[in-house]
Amino acid sequence: MAPTHFSLFHPIFFFFLSLLSFLLRQPISLFSLLLLLLLQLMLSGMTSLLRAAIIIITTFILSFSHASIDTEFVHPNRTYSYFKLIDQSGVFLSSPTAKFIAKITSKPTSSSFYLSVVHSSTNTLIWTANRNQSISDSGIVNFTSNGILVADESGLHVWSTPPFTSPVSLLQLQDSGNLLLLDQSNKTLWQTFDWPTDTIVSGQRLLVGKSLIADVDDENQSESAAYRFTVTGTDSIMQWHGSSYWKLSMETLGFRDSTNSQVSFMEINGSGLYLFGGNESVIMIQYPLDNSSSIRIATLEYTGRFRIGTLGRRSGEIFNDLTWPDEDCRIPFFCGGMRLCSGGVCSCPFGFRAGLQTPNSCVPSDASISLPSACNNSSDGENEIENEIKYIKLVNTQYFSNNFIDPVIENVNLSTCEDLCSGNCSCLAVYHSESSGSCYLIQNYIGSFISSSSNKDLIGYVKGQVQLLPSAGSNRNFSTAALILIPLSAAFLLIVVITVGLLYRRRKLQSKSKLTRNHSFSSSENEFDTFAIPGLPVRYDYGELAIATENFKTVIGSGGFGTVYKGTLSDQTVVAVKKMKNLGVQGKKDFCSEIAVIGNIHHVNLVRLKGFCLRSRQRLLVYEYMDRGSLEKTLFGLGAVLEWSERFDIVLGMARGLCYLHFGCEHKIIHCDIKPENVLLHSNLQVKITDFGLSKLLGPGQSGLFTTMRGTRGYLAPEWLTNSVITDKSDVYSFGMVVMEMIRGRKNCSIEKEISPVYFPLLALEMHELGRYEELLDPRLEGRAMGLELEKLVKLALCCVHEDPVLRPSMANVVGILEGGILVSEPRIASLNFLRFYGQRFVEASTVQGRSDELEFLMFPQRQQPDSNMKSSTSGSNGSQSYMSAQQLSGPR
Repeated sequence: MAPTHFSLFHPIFFFFLSLLSFLLRQPISLFSLLLLLLLQLMLSGMTSLLRAAIIIITTFILSFSHASIDTEFVHPNRTYSYFKLIDQSGVFLSSPTAKFIAKITSKPTSSSFYLSVVHSSTNTLIWTANRNQSISDSGIVNFTSNGILVADESGLHVWSTPPFTSPVSLLQLQDSGNLLLLDQSNKTLWQTFDWPTDTIVSGQRLLVGKSLIADVDDENQSESAAYRFTVTGTDSIMQWHGSSYWKLSMETLGFRDSTNSQVSFMEINGSGLYLFGGNESVIMIQYPLDNSSSIRIATLEYTGRFRIGTLGRRSGEIFNDLTWPDEDCRIPFFCGGMRLCSGGVCSCPFGFRAGLQTPNSCVPSDASISLPSACNNSSDGENEIENEIKYIKLVNTQYFSNNFIDPVIENVNLSTCEDLCSGNCSCLAVYHSESSGSCYLIQNYIGSFISSSSNKDLIGYVKGQVQLLPSAGSNRNFSTAALILIPLSAAFLLIVVITVGLLYRRRKLQSKSKLTRNHSFSSSENEFDTFAIPGLPVRYDYGELAIATENFKTVIGSGGFGTVYKGTLSDQTVVAVKKMKNLGVQGKKDFCSEIAVIGNIHHVNLVRLKGFCLRSRQRLLVYEYMDRGSLEKTLFGLGAVLEWSERFDIVLGMARGLCYLHFGCEHKIIHCDIKPENVLLHSNLQVKITDFGLSKLLGPGQSGLFTTMRGTRGYLAPEWLTNSVITDKSDVYSFGMVVMEMIRGRKNCSIEKEISPVYFPLLALEMHELGRYEELLDPRLEGRAMGLELEKLVKLALCCVHEDPVLRPSMANVVGILEGGILVSEPRIASLNFLRFYGQRFVEASTVQGRSDELEFLMFPQRQQPDSNMKSSTSGSNGSQSYMSAQQLSGPR
């Protein structure tokens, strides 16, 4: 018998290789094994019984080893994709007892994949990484010492963990379902329990300010969903588009503690749902459940319900413990927008009918009335309030949000309530109480109405827009009517034109005669007093404005341009009258600039210029009155603290106003002086940008310009200080600085007693690098902020203050990001490193001089020689590195 020669193809080698793979948990290519086996059989011919047995055992070991699935932890430098893990259904890591698995998975009937943590026996998803953007089955999950990165098949990054100060050593999955990143000392760098999506499980804490965000639907995971579950300082609430419709304290079976402690977090366990406060041992609110040793799960479903259940042992088995709200009609969008819910049955309210093209929607029964869109949903929404408005009465209805908010105004009649809604393009309906005069506004979105006859005193009215529709026989009679009406209209128009021309000529002759008799003014003053632009706002008489302001008695503001007084015109309209301070040549230019710019633009987020006055050296501007004053006064003053939702809405209003200036006008307008003092607020926090005296207009072919320095210290973009061209991205920089002040609730360069000086933009950059956004929030809010919105605003603000203007987003993109239609980009650290220098200069100057509001520190380096168009005060010394004082940075005022 010929001797047997052992080779790499021998079955005994397969056996030991497979056993070694099983012990080391390293993957072996099945294709390679099959190839080796085929070659071995070809060389060896028929195998013996022993050889066949060894091969069978080897195959058995391979089938149960799951070599590509790690248990409990994995070290860095791993790359996974669903395509590579298809034999393991995308699983690459399991917890110690396999209760939970980490996998690349998709939902049923979907080809979109996500990095997720899943309860293994029931296949219940409890956390998702890339909710905003899915990947294909070829997309990758890359785990390195820098963290976790999810990218699509083209390499585009769609999600990643934040930067860390120390390298990542382990990726660990615990039996609690918590996925962690640890460093070499086993310190937790990041964990999924701190970043919930729509679900929490037993032992997981939902901190104050954090939210659960529902999926858009059962197949679509997206953070833009309308439903949120948020833990506040006093309760847990559910909201739809920011309007509350449920809170935990409403549930009668729960128990509320009598202490006045602030809530710290919410937790669910085997015995119930709890809100903890104080030192994390005080139970503020508890809702008891039947004791269970199984894992409990709480989910905000895409339907708007908050469901608590117990995970079973079989796929899809979840035992339902309770559901809130328990009434279908209490869910804001159960029936859809503008529909009526009665006992879970949906229909159209009285006065409405089903739409012809969309039967599941309701439209006014009167075909001449249409429903306007809110101004944040329609590019031309601000024009709708100019049309005729008619209100449709709702019979025997309630609206979910009325029980959770205070009225916008009280002790007013229905007409005043409707007028308040008509003047607000975001208002779509009102509820008014005849007995108390309370007025509630429904803004931006309308959900389902609730059928109810219990409170007949609170009546709803839906805002409609009247349309002029042709009659049925108009087409047949059009020719005859046209033959009669067109000549008459032409004749009437001709008479009007001739009359206006004669009146204009007469007024012009009277003006010239008056100027001829007046020799007390210089020729330049006379020339300026004849300044007039057809189509501009009303020109008031000086005496009329003196009477309106009681001889300029009540001062409501002052600044570089002049002093602002409160006044009341003869028609009882309250106005703000600004007396210009600068009377020189620059003052004339500023005055002309402000009239020319603001007189011809109309937008809901831009202050309206009602008129102006010229009298010798007196120049006055008449604005609409904003009763809450400036954002600077409201944000930094001693009054009521602006809540997070109010701040977010103000930022969005500012962005829309700037977007209109940059893209909605015939000529692009660069404001040049965006700061809190130039943002005005009305009683309902309507936002309007003002003070256009420094604005620059760009022609259709211009993208930028060179100009003298203008603006305010602390908000000036770096390009103002070089010979770089000035573009609309300079306004974006100033906007980013204002957003940072909105987040912090104080000036970026402020110093508090007994606290070391901190330049806030630098702190924002450092906290972004650490992923600790909650530390940037205004402490007066006590954590009352949407965690994802806070992160979004911080990232957006940093993107807006990139040193390179090209990297800053346009204001159109900023609006898209704030409204949720565009994802915020990751800030470019390399283009933000200049903030470290600014921060160092601020700290040095603060240490020497004490108070930030008195500092004349030199924050901005002038890297290049100034352009010849720059003012002499801005130039440095022959190319040496020079700096500019705060007075210089203020520009011409």
